[in-house]
Amino acid sequence: MGGGGPRGFVVSRMGLENWEIRSFWVWVSFNHVIYVQVGSITGNTNTVGGGAVWPKASLGDFEGMSQMISGGQQIPMIDGKDFNGAKAYKDSKLCNMQTILQLHERYHKSTGITFSTMYPGCIAESQLFREKRVWFRKFFPIFMKYVTGGYVSEPEAGERLAQCVWDERCKESGKYWSWNGGAKSVGTYSGAKGYVTGAGGGGGGTESLFSNDPSAEVQNAVKATKMFELSTELTGAKWPTTA
Repeated sequence: MGGGGPRGFVVSRMGLENWEIRSFWVWVSFNHVIYVQVGSITGNTNTVGGGAVWPKASLGDFEGMSQMISGGQQIPMIDGKDFNGAKAYKDSKLCNMQTILQLHERYHKSTGITFSTMYPGCIAESQLFREKRVWFRKFFPIFMKYVTGGYVSEPEAGERLAQCVWDERCKESGKYWSWNGGAKSVGTYSGAKGYVTGAGGGGGGTESLFSNDPSAEVQNAVKATKMFELSTELTGAKWPTTA
């Protein structure tokens, strides 16, 4: 694909669940390798889903992780507080995005691998919600389509993911890719365009791609480094050495 020779790519949904990081490192003999983390706005507090909807993602001072390293058992949250399922999900997404930025800082220059995150929009109709109550599965897509405007279909979300691989603009490492607005406000219907704009939902095609701004928490280099090092210690992960 493209003029620079063949590309390999790795797509990951890394999850920090019960202190196990489900991640992988792949060395492939391609001219260009792309590592794409499928992210979520819920880990970014500068978005509607992450900042306006309680609870917000927050890692505290990693008290929970520190307790685990010291031998603590069944510690449910990164910040050491009581379990909250929605916050645990948002915290994991925050960690996902910090992890990619850490990999970018540590390995991009020495390997040429492109590390990036992306938010394709809210995929409100998928098997992700198969265990939710019937009323939720029925009304959540309607809410995302006609209230927030953040809805995107599975096929279009897949096309956006693929674009991170084939689009030459996405060769730049350390980026957070989004489409059709940054999901930082409720969308507005455009009669001229025929779709809702500004909320990160469907519409706009490939040209609506842009480099989004992660939250200040995601970009906090000190906390991201600490998260990466604590996670490595907890899991025993072995990372490649750089020249």
